[in-house]
Amino acid sequence: QVQLVESGGGLVQAGGSLRLSCAASGRTAGPYVMGWFRQAPGKEREFIVVISYDARTYYTDSVKGRFTISRDNAKNTVYLQMNSLQPADTAVYYCAAQYGTTWYFLPQRYAYWGQGTQVTVSS
Repeated sequence: QVQLVESGGGLVQAGGSLRLSCAASGRTAGPYVMGWFRQAPGKEREFIVVISYDARTYYTDSVKGRFTISRDNAKNTVYLQMNSLQPADTAVYYCAAQYGTTWYFLPQRYAYWGQGTQVTVSS
């Protein structure tokens, strides 16, 4: 079992920045990929970015150039730096984990989820 705890959400004006963190605990030995998803009211959970254990990354087009994912394996923590935030980025942001070495883009491929953190971007 892996437990994930997100932090760093909040309210920010358009054009601002936030940094989300996701700390993993429990059975964290072994390679695992980490993903970030978000879900706006009335919408499906949306893939944002994934990072492999060796820090290979893949971003969805809407956040490329604005969001940056990184991970510190010694701390079992993944970070999501979000810049140039827009109202369309408003959502609950979730981190997810899955054992393995390949990228996963679908929510159902991830076994472990955090509780989510709200990001609200005002215009």
